[in-house]
Amino acid sequence: MSDDQRGTPPASSQGPGEASVPHGLVSAVVDLVNTGPVLLGAYTIAELTAVDAIVDFLEARPSDDELAEAVRSLAARQLLLAGSSGEEVQVRGDLGIAVAFQQRARKVLDARTTGTEPGEPWRILLLPQPERICLMVRIDALGVHQVGLYKLDEALRTLTDWLPRGSSADSDPSVDADAVLTGSERSALVTVTQYTAQGSAETAGASTDLILARNEGRLHVLSRDPQHRERLVPATSGGRDGVRDRLTDLLAA
Repeated sequence: MSDDQRGTPPASSQGPGEASVPHGLVSAVVDLVNTGPVLLGAYTIAELTAVDAIVDFLEARPSDDELAEAVRSLAARQLLLAGSSGEEVQVRGDLGIAVAFQQRARKVLDARTTGTEPGEPWRILLLPQPERICLMVRIDALGVHQVGLYKLDEALRTLTDWLPRGSSADSDPSVDADAVLTGSERSALVTVTQYTAQGSAETAGASTDLILARNEGRLHVLSRDPQHRERLVPATSGGRDGVRDRLTDLLAA
């Protein structure tokens, strides 16, 4: 859905890293998400870096040549325009909406999984908003970042269905966590991090990890030992609903 179809003006950057969100944009988009998912397009890491979107949650900074090409591509699609001064740019349309909602978030759930199949994302980011909606970023093996806004419950359901699943394994404290992970058919690391922001620069704070591993059809849930953070200890998974409840609790903490 285009910028004009939504009736939203461009989001602009005011000064170094500070985003100015047009009046009424947030409430209008929240109302739209409550009627169904709002898909905001697919972007490369270079394009997201060029507009300072989700940069601190990505693993590699593109080269200067890649950034220059990304700027040209965004400008050609009229998603990036020069502002009234040399230090200001306008990020338009769906990408502008993604930037605005990313900068509102103060927590990110970062899930990475192994054992994916072609066409599946290998990494998903959830950035919850105060209105119980969520910015979701799905990253595939080619580095394409699919961005959308969803109701929080729907985003958590999608994430739970994507994570390793299986019948609940016993939470036996003698289980060798390393052996479980090494022999797993599919495993995932889920990290929830709280952060503060100054403009577009995020500073990570406290984080919590949850590890899921399907081994011989059984789902093992591991967490970090509070006394020895480098050590993983088993916990009861509770099946699909139990995993979803754990993710909900992590985001609510």
